[in-house]
Amino acid sequence: MAALSSPLRVCRGILKELRTLHGQSYRESLAYGYVMEQFRKNKVTGERFCRHQQEVHHVSNTYLCLLTSTRHHMALHNLYHGKGERSTEEAAQMVGLRLPTQPGGKGWEK
Repeated sequence: MAALSSPLRVCRGILKELRTLHGQSYRESLAYGYVMEQFRKNKVTGERFCRHQQEVHHVSNTYLCLLTSTRHHMALHNLYHGKGERSTEEAAQMVGLRLPTQPGGKGWEK
């Protein structure tokens, strides 16, 4: 999980992930409204400080980590599983290997 940082950085990170997910219309999403409401509701003022604040900050940081990890997972999934079945040559090239060739020609055909 990412190291704890300031609440403003966490809020910006969550909004960045929402913008990546929803595009430019992210401000109309329910998630945007909920995130902004929660950050405003749990904002620490000069008169108020409680232990609950650290818990909320930890939960928001964990949520940011979840969003980022999910996006990375989907990118990797699409990269390696998006094309369906691969030939043996393509699979070997993906991991940096080459298949052996026969001295008289390509493959095992006669």
